[in-house]
Amino acid sequence: MDIKSSLHQIKEKFKGNKFAPAFNAFHTFLYTPNDVTKGGTHIKAADDLKRTMNMVILSLVPCLLFGIFNAGYQHYAAIDAANGVIREVSLFGNFINWENFILGATKVIPLVVVSYVVGLTVEFIFAVIKGHEVEEGYLVTGMLVPLIVPVDLPLWMLSVAVIFGVVIGKEVFGGTGMNILNPALTIRAFLFFAYPTWMSGDKVWVHGAVERTGTPEAISGETILGSYAQNQEIMYSLYDMFIGFIPGSVGETSKILIIFGALFLIFTKIGSWRIMLSTILGALFMGLIFNQVVDFGWITETSKFYGLMNVPFWEHLLIGSILFGAVFMATDPVTAAQTLKGKWIYGFLIGFISIMIRVFNPAYPEGVFLAILLMNVFAPTIDHYVIEANIKNRLNRLKIKSS
Repeated sequence: MDIKSSLHQIKEKFKGNKFAPAFNAFHTFLYTPNDVTKGGTHIKAADDLKRTMNMVILSLVPCLLFGIFNAGYQHYAAIDAANGVIREVSLFGNFINWENFILGATKVIPLVVVSYVVGLTVEFIFAVIKGHEVEEGYLVTGMLVPLIVPVDLPLWMLSVAVIFGVVIGKEVFGGTGMNILNPALTIRAFLFFAYPTWMSGDKVWVHGAVERTGTPEAISGETILGSYAQNQEIMYSLYDMFIGFIPGSVGETSKILIIFGALFLIFTKIGSWRIMLSTILGALFMGLIFNQVVDFGWITETSKFYGLMNVPFWEHLLIGSILFGAVFMATDPVTAAQTLKGKWIYGFLIGFISIMIRVFNPAYPEGVFLAILLMNVFAPTIDHYVIEANIKNRLNRLKIKSS
């Protein structure tokens, strides 16, 4: 008897047991669910929730691996900079090597493990208490969370935030498919407001920069957004920004890998290209408005908003998390708008508001997660008015035909 048959027999014995949802989740994780739709009233497709989640995780793996190498590279580059040595980055030289990988892995992998262990434990507890199946929805959330936090974030803070995000952002609404807020961004928001010193500033984005005491004061983890907000000179080239050789959250830095992930999600029909494109257009439009404000002389260099307003509008896509948010966060099918026209409106407003928050909040010059959470709340309203407009247009067409 093979393992699958043995597990299926055990599953049958668990029927009616209080812990049946927990075992069923383990069985479903290993194999395709046995329960399928029957009859003529259902739309049948080859995909299921587990396949959808796995495709998103696959699209995130390159960002995770790059983030591991980058965590190690930024650490050693910061030490060199503190001692007056400026590193010239080389992808297959001083970037992709065992030294960077080992250091990065010791910092990033624990974030992934804690995210999954704590999040899935909460999911299992709620499944047992409420007597429903464990959904695969947290598989993606568990991967996203480590990619949107600083590399040195204390694991206990991450644990508390994950518990809050899963319980308040998801389970209180009924679980997977019922939540109105993106769980990963709810976790990020909790960390930002509960532990702001660990989610902003110029010391949190490079491993060792916070607690280091025996090295020169010059060591820093300043992000490009932070430098622009303080109207400082930028030390990174456009190539560095595009490839990802810059400080930042673990998975947000490599724009080229994010683009590859977007193409993969679009090709597999998992992510909405309308939301991705409209978010980018909204960000570019808001950035262009700010550029015009500077060009017309309506704001001077003495203003605290000048630095980020003066950023070329297209460069906003290369700095910060706007691209990562547009591809992997805004496209969440549960919390995003559902109508085609609604997706355009929803994405455009996310990009527009993201750059607005980024510029007008120089103390924490990043706004994409707040913009997405805000539009998560308004997504049903957008869909409502789009549907109402469609109904009104159809009624008008019927009146014209009948007259």
